[in-house]
Amino acid sequence: MAMALSNSVPSACIICLSASNQFYPPSSPFKSLKPPLFWPWQKVIPPVLNHVYTRVQVKMGPLTVSPMGFGTWAWGNQLLWGYQPSMDSQLQQVFNLAVENGINLFDTADSYGTGRLNGQSEKLLGKFIREFQGEKRIRDEIVIATKFAAYPWRLTSGQFVQACRASRDRMQIEQIGIGQLHWSTANYAPPQELALWNGLVAMYEKGLVKAVGVSNYGPKQLVKIHDYLKARGVPLCSAQMEIKNICDSLDIRLISYSPLGLGMLTGKYTPSRLPQGPRGLLFKQILPGLKPLLVSLREIAEKRCKTIPQVAINWCICKGTIPIPGVKTVKQAEENLGALGWRLSSSELLQLDYAAQESPQRMIQNIFQTNVLEETERLWGHKLKKSEIAGAEFYQLKEPGDSLNPAYANREKKREGWSNM
Repeated sequence: MAMALSNSVPSACIICLSASNQFYPPSSPFKSLKPPLFWPWQKVIPPVLNHVYTRVQVKMGPLTVSPMGFGTWAWGNQLLWGYQPSMDSQLQQVFNLAVENGINLFDTADSYGTGRLNGQSEKLLGKFIREFQGEKRIRDEIVIATKFAAYPWRLTSGQFVQACRASRDRMQIEQIGIGQLHWSTANYAPPQELALWNGLVAMYEKGLVKAVGVSNYGPKQLVKIHDYLKARGVPLCSAQMEIKNICDSLDIRLISYSPLGLGMLTGKYTPSRLPQGPRGLLFKQILPGLKPLLVSLREIAEKRCKTIPQVAINWCICKGTIPIPGVKTVKQAEENLGALGWRLSSSELLQLDYAAQESPQRMIQNIFQTNVLEETERLWGHKLKKSEIAGAEFYQLKEPGDSLNPAYANREKKREGWSNM
């Protein structure tokens, strides 16, 4: 894995340089957003090279991406994240700030957005790319990784390809960076699984995507789809899951989604101070058991003069993954960017690994990930119906009683051109 910055470079050497050769102290790196800022994860080049610098990037299949991306689940999701259209201007500032500071990977999905705002995240990303005022070269290097939902009516490879074309049209881009299968249907609709795999092959062969990936796959299904795609000449370049050793053995880049545990690893919340809405119910169950990990994160953050989220994100990077923390505000974007340019020591990594093992509560996994369905049914106390399984992903929830809204499903089918399930 590429080193973000040599430990031999003292922090005092990290400076910001504007076009007018004005210097800004390291303590306030966000004073000026234009031109692009000089960030700590960029190599310090001697003055003889006229302050030219390079940015550390990592390989993801045929693509070259920043060591951290930004997730856009909240861009359009009213139910869980409180999205409102009035937030769009700030979201555009977030996007511009990220791109100007070396972030070129953005994760989205065709299901991101609630109700009539379904697909809003993709629309906003496309709009922000088109309206970006920076260099064309920088704009052209942006990699969009979108996920295609395994909706019950997407039963053929052709329907999956059409979903890919619809995402491309929403973003108004020529080619998608990474086309990903959002979840496996092996747990509840095995015949559909092969059609979805063939859909990934088809969209790759048609040039609709530069690479393909998966999300929420367990170890057995990951190996199966990797071998299936490899036999057809399609490399599986990324996986959003929690099984890094298998990804490494298959040369698949691991993307760490929700690296802050939906906000539980930010230090903002306690069992007596919970977020509103569905997240509050989840946090109430899990937060008490995360105390050992949160204590270690806070200790390291205070020692390094960092924030808890910055330590948590850097932990993911040091593990060789590409974290994609979600962002809604400029403040969040600035804080996330502060996770780059330094590395946790080996002793700090061991401390966090041990604390994670000592934390009795684990984050609830996505129910679509192989071998998680039984655990979810045990927690909910009954056998899940297909409508509940589909409904959980429609609304991005994991709570009992969530179900597939027929009116919503019919509207989405009609939008995609399918009259019957």
